[in-house]
Amino acid sequence: MNASAYIHISLIDLLIALLFVGVTAIVSYWQGLGLERDIAVGTVRTFVQLLTVGFVLQRLFDASRWYWVVAALAIMTTVAGYNAMKRQSGAKQGLFAVMTAAIATAGVITLILVIGVVLRVRPWYQPQYVIPIAGMVIGNSMTGAALVVNRFHSELTLRRSEVEASLALGATAREAAAGALRESLRAAMMPTINSMMTVGLVQLPGMMTGQIISGASPPDAVRYQVVVMLMVAAATAVAAMTAVFGALGVFFTPAQQLSPRLELGRRFDAYTARAKH
Repeated sequence: MNASAYIHISLIDLLIALLFVGVTAIVSYWQGLGLERDIAVGTVRTFVQLLTVGFVLQRLFDASRWYWVVAALAIMTTVAGYNAMKRQSGAKQGLFAVMTAAIATAGVITLILVIGVVLRVRPWYQPQYVIPIAGMVIGNSMTGAALVVNRFHSELTLRRSEVEASLALGATAREAAAGALRESLRAAMMPTINSMMTVGLVQLPGMMTGQIISGASPPDAVRYQVVVMLMVAAATAVAAMTAVFGALGVFFTPAQQLSPRLELGRRFDAYTARAKH
């Protein structure tokens, strides 16, 4: 296979693909789901956002300047940190910095290893490699950070009496929350581990599929996908660990007591539950 086998998709082809959306809308209308408006809005946003991203990426590829690449990575990381913070069901105060720092830490470490050691890209800032890989790393880091902090908040709320008893006996915040930390990290890592267990058997991952469609040989696509799976696992682990330890400073005070922010989160959850009824 080679690049000449690549099939170009025109704007007309994209419009024809709207038939898939029509099927989805028909199912929603038929079953009375009431999702037709959301489907329409989601379709428009998909077109606008992805076409805009394609335009911006083309400009980045043409310019190939390190400062534009770094600016793009900074924007991606900031947006990811904001979205990870917004996904929290309880108190959000103080979590934006924690999430952004965790995602940035995982991103920097993973990108240095992948771009500098595994792929040995020269120069290092080639956007063709850096931006897509960073997108996968940052996206999975965002999910890991959001999952671990959300679960940590829930675990602390459920184990409140146990944690406060440990603190009263002289335990540090980290010691008192050890069980909650372990369960939170386990929950954040499990989706990635499940993907590694089933990759190639249940589904062909997106990057591998895209490379094969674009003309790469299956063995080459597989090698890239192995690198991707391993880097995603590492990035998720680093982001989750960094985020949950950063959350210790949010949910505990310097005096080694549970923070009022945790109480605010519990009240928020209780209020939401009452509002649903």
